[in-house]
Amino acid sequence: MLDWDPLILTFELALVTTVILLFISIPIARWLSTTKSGIKPVIEALVSMPLVLPPTVLGFYFLVAFSPGNSFGTWLNEWLGIKLVFSFEGLVVASVIYSLPFMVQP
Repeated sequence: MLDWDPLILTFELALVTTVILLFISIPIARWLSTTKSGIKPVIEALVSMPLVLPPTVLGFYFLVAFSPGNSFGTWLNEWLGIKLVFSFEGLVVASVIYSLPFMVQP
């Protein structure tokens, strides 16, 4: 019998990531296209950063930053009850970070 759970998880992740990216990337792209602010190059560089780094490096940085062994990850887990490492919410955060440049600067 075929297990559909991985396929369903993939579609759920794609849907949630796309909806979040629509609300985040459209205002950023509009601001970048209309502003003459001095911080525009900095924001463009930050948005483009995931294009420069390989996905494995981004995943490693995500694990290091949000793991329970790190002070920030411990704080998220103990004070806010948020566990991002090896959870669906963590997949969404990582997917949004990785996909943001493709939505802002196609």
